[in-house]
Amino acid sequence: MQTHTEYKLDNEHWDIILEPKAAFFDLQLKEVWKYRDLLWLFVKRDFAAQYKQTILGPLWHFIQPVFTTIVFLLVFGKIANISTDGLEPVLFYMSGITIWNYFSACLTATSNTFVANAGIFGKVYFPRLVIPLSTVLSNMVKFGIQFLLLLGVMVWYGIKSHHFYFGVNWLLIPILVLMMAGLGLGLGIIISSLTTKYRDFTVLIGFAVQLLMYATPIAYPLSFLKGKSFAAWIAWNPLTPIVEAFRFALFGSGTVHIEGLLYSGGIIALFLLVGMLVFSKVERTFMDTV
Repeated sequence: MQTHTEYKLDNEHWDIILEPKAAFFDLQLKEVWKYRDLLWLFVKRDFAAQYKQTILGPLWHFIQPVFTTIVFLLVFGKIANISTDGLEPVLFYMSGITIWNYFSACLTATSNTFVANAGIFGKVYFPRLVIPLSTVLSNMVKFGIQFLLLLGVMVWYGIKSHHFYFGVNWLLIPILVLMMAGLGLGLGIIISSLTTKYRDFTVLIGFAVQLLMYATPIAYPLSFLKGKSFAAWIAWNPLTPIVEAFRFALFGSGTVHIEGLLYSGGIIALFLLVGMLVFSKVERTFMDTV
């Protein structure tokens, strides 16, 4: 006589239960916090992997802004003869390059989240949002290295001119860096969700980041655009108030309006919300399309 044994799974016997997300707004941010140790492991991995089998290692973070500043000095300072609003040209260009490099690194790296990590995602479970968050944090370490270089140059020019600005505006710097991180993360995870089906975005993002830099007052002050027909387009760029405020915080001069920063904050919040919602939806089925 053949018997049938029934097996009943009791959810109380399991530590982790993987279920499809039922709600569109189910972002499971608490689950990301539970995996914070894994988040830090990815941060260490990203930072270490970049310099594995390199001769100069982290020194590349000093070399890149130095050479970019030299190019800006020649092209925009000597050839185009664009004013820097009375600031020392080296400090003006290097400050813009430092904050811009952080944004572009966050955007470029997070926009490749699904494609670059498909192998890991297909084998091991963890909240997928951990990867782009680790990218933002690891790039913050790189920003810190370049910011130290900027501080060193500021001190050198301060000793040379017997003037060094240090005021309460410096308290804005962490806020501005977090705003750049939020904007890079929000845009990046939106693009990463699109690249699962449309690989063209992988090629497009590198080209778009280069164009966006020239649509942001990195190599020129906002005052340079007065009377220009395209000034309004630059002003609508949410990066513009952040870059100008970053220079204002460092040097105490520049064009800063609280309305512009509030506008940038609203855009960042929108991109983050839309990005996490789209990311959460795509991660359910992306292994079928990557």
